[in-house]
Amino acid sequence: MEEISIVGIDLAKNVFQVHGATSEGKPVFSRKFRRAKLLAFMSDTPECMVAMEACASFHHWGREIGMLGHTVKLIPPVYVKPYVKRQKNDANDAEAIAEAASRLTMRFVAVKSVEKQASAIRLTLPLVERFDELCWNNARLKTKFAQRPSLLLRNILIYKALGLRLRRGGLGAGID
Repeated sequence: MEEISIVGIDLAKNVFQVHGATSEGKPVFSRKFRRAKLLAFMSDTPECMVAMEACASFHHWGREIGMLGHTVKLIPPVYVKPYVKRQKNDANDAEAIAEAASRLTMRFVAVKSVEKQASAIRLTLPLVERFDELCWNNARLKTKFAQRPSLLLRNILIYKALGLRLRRGGLGAGID
């Protein structure tokens, strides 16, 4: 097997696509792994640069893979997109991530520690609580919503996008 210097990982919910390449960019392997098998495979892989596209779970996987001795680089999706050569699928995305990581001028995102992620949540929680308060205040203005139902719908959609449950008798009562 040739020496692997860059591994690109396309993260997903259950199945991860992994693409390995040499320092010259020559593909060495392209494989799929289930969540449970990824860390076992990465522990058997010699230390190298592991690149991942920034998504919801990339800080967790970055920390886990970093503990195995690999150098972890996280790339914003907007910087990966120009390197996708063909139609968008997991294998092509993993290859594009590895290709983007090999560029000297690429910008990377730092892996956050658990404490740093927790502090970010603490900063956004007051905003969510304030939004909840605004929604409750808007619920009192039912005549306003009767005149402008689009405003009610917009607030309900924002509320649901934040993953909050609508309370009975409050804004959007009866909507789940």
